[in-house]
Amino acid sequence: MPTTEQQLLIEALLNPAVFPEETDTPELIETHISWVILCGGYAYKIKKALDLGFLDFTTLKKRQYYCEEELRLNSRLAPNLYLDVVPITGTQQEPVLAGTGQVLEYAVKMRRFSQDALLAHMAERGLLEQSHIDQVTSQIADFHVNLPAAQADSHYGDPHQVHAPVQENFTQIRNRTDDPQHIAWLGLLERWMSQEYHRCFQQFSLRKQQGYVRECHGDMHLGNMAMIDQMPVIFDGIEFNPDLYWIDVMSEVAFLFMDLEDHNKREYAFRFLNRYLESTGYYSGLCVLRYYLAYRAMVRAKVASIRFEQVVDRSAQSKSLAEFENYMQLALGYTRRKDCLLLITHGLSGSGKSTYSAPLAERMGAIRVRSDRERQRLFGRGKANNEMASIGVGVYSDTATEKTYATLRQLARDILESGYSAIIDATFLGRAERDIFKQLANDLSVPLRILCFTADPEELRRRVEARQREANDISEADRSVLEHQLDTYEELHVDEQSDAVVINTQLACDSDRILALIKRSVATAGYLGAG
Repeated sequence: MPTTEQQLLIEALLNPAVFPEETDTPELIETHISWVILCGGYAYKIKKALDLGFLDFTTLKKRQYYCEEELRLNSRLAPNLYLDVVPITGTQQEPVLAGTGQVLEYAVKMRRFSQDALLAHMAERGLLEQSHIDQVTSQIADFHVNLPAAQADSHYGDPHQVHAPVQENFTQIRNRTDDPQHIAWLGLLERWMSQEYHRCFQQFSLRKQQGYVRECHGDMHLGNMAMIDQMPVIFDGIEFNPDLYWIDVMSEVAFLFMDLEDHNKREYAFRFLNRYLESTGYYSGLCVLRYYLAYRAMVRAKVASIRFEQVVDRSAQSKSLAEFENYMQLALGYTRRKDCLLLITHGLSGSGKSTYSAPLAERMGAIRVRSDRERQRLFGRGKANNEMASIGVGVYSDTATEKTYATLRQLARDILESGYSAIIDATFLGRAERDIFKQLANDLSVPLRILCFTADPEELRRRVEARQREANDISEADRSVLEHQLDTYEELHVDEQSDAVVINTQLACDSDRILALIKRSVATAGYLGAG
């Protein structure tokens, strides 16, 4: 528990006289590991003298070190928010900020912002928008791509190290509950996570070898993001335990995904995941995602159990208990594997494949892979290399196209084997290309559906030309590419018709309607649990 001296100090810091340059009355926010004093335009964060196993702030020297680490690590994503580490001197009864003499405590000085700006609060008030998710996703993807990877001889990311905090969560929670229902849930979760750990053991080792274990943020959820100056700012990363931030980037992705689902924003969760994967190309991480999702839900359950123990107000206890049980149920949900579908698109340039497949993936909880992006990942952007999108040339040669479809097939396999439905967004104008994916679906015993996007040729020409003028899409297909497609594409054969779902994008159409058509088609074919 925090020392009596610390508690006296916090009470004294709520005296406006400590902040002579400010006119506001100081406000106090308390978390399970810190106090935050708000006054004027600043916030001062003080660490509690606690040893919770996963952190140790018991000495002043340790608190100073971790204040400095907090400033260093959070300056990567929030340089304008984290300002300094300031000593607190004087006495417990009359403290002095940034004074001289014997140091009583250290505080991280931050720029203050309204609590209403937290994305968690915005989500609760229905103010969280797609644009916020897109901005956050872009920041996280750029952040992860540029992070240093863990050294091969370090223990970070080793399989046993990955599982250690998972086991610690169970220990911490068991020490705080004797409820029979809670104990039963813990038993189910612990068994599943142990099985999943052993199933993913080789993948954990491989992911470290491939450089996916990096110096991450460590606590990336909506409560640690705020809209400041019209941009989301990610703050309050973990500083107190390197084992909790030198982690697989997919563990970090899992935290925000889980938190969005917890806020009943499932479509936003899949929007975030899809955009992150498309930006980074880190699809291989899907094989460990469910493990990390359950782990992250248990992290929040542990925090709720600690809060329950710390608060004395009955309403606060009830809130913490409800949060704890909700996170436990969320974790249990991640242990249940769902039925999967393989969806491939079929359509000419401008027919709406990408326009409609993106929201469809979010609506149905699928992973979309876009051929234009993967082609560019393999060969570079043609226009950037002064190479026009010409048929049969360079990145659009037959060899390049074969390699692109082979990559798409492997990604589809990885997605499906990870327990997610896959949407492969490509033209699929040739029978041979479609047959490869039909065989994959058969191999994995999942239903395949061909989403046939159609529009009149004149409408296709209009859309392609408009897209070229706007130059805001990764597709490089121009009018000449479309004309070639119109002359050479193979319509679906008779034996493919039963797998087809036809979508005329010149008519009223949205993801709900497309999903209903898919479910009807799959159910008609006799697949149980469709969708």
